[in-house]
Parts: sequence; C-alpha cells; structure tokens
Amino acid sequence: MPGGWTAGVPFPERESEIRVYAIVRSGGRQHKVAVGDIVEVDKISTAKVGDTVELSTLLVVDGESVTSDPWVLAGIKVQAEVVDHHKGQKIDILRYKNKTGYRRRQGHRQQYTAIKVTEIPAAAK
Repeated sequence: MPGGWTAGVPFPERESEIRVYAIVRSGGRQHKVAVGDIVEVDKISTAKVGDTVELSTLLVVDGESVTSDPWVLAGIKVQAEVVDHHKGQKIDILRYKNKTGYRRRQGHRQQYTAIKVTEIPAAAK
C-alpha cells in the first residue's frame, strides 16, 4: 500500500516521552523552543552573558494538550539564559544599474544573541 502500512512490518511505536515545547516571540520573529535548546535570536542589547531573560509565549504544547488562549498565555513566560552575543554571516549587497555606471557595494552582519531555554512553565488548567 503506498504511504500506508505494509504487511509483515509492525507499526512504529509512538514516542513514550512527552515533548513539551513552546512557540515564542523575540525580535519580531517566532521560534519553536524546548527546554535545553540553544536558539539564536536578534540581539537583546539589555542582557549580558549569564542573565536570565523572559520570552513572550504564543503557543504551548504539552503532550496532547495545546494551549493557545491569549488570556492564559499572558501569564506564561519562557525563561532562558543568555549564552553568547555574536555576529552572523556576512551578507554582500550589490546594487547595479545597466548602462549608467551606477554600482554600489555594501556589506552587513546581523547581531545575534544565543540563549538557552531553561524553563517552560505549564499552563494552568
């Protein structure tokens, strides 16, 4: 059977561990994080290495339970520790107009902060 179960092959076992993760907002972007993950976010200029930061939560998944209610999520802040501040990869920007001699070259390196997620609080039921 295409895309389905094949005779003689047992069904794959479901993961027995419950995976808790959250979708958080930082710097205008959204990131999927779990406890122990190290995530690169836009630079948090007020935080120093070793500081704890709170990230606003958009969604929390705790096994089969999904919390997306904004009133409940307003009280849930994901805790993370600042690991490092660094620059991203160099981006070359070239502007060119044909037949006019117009050429501009510009470079950019985005500033990032690496954070390690330490805690995702459970939603109150």
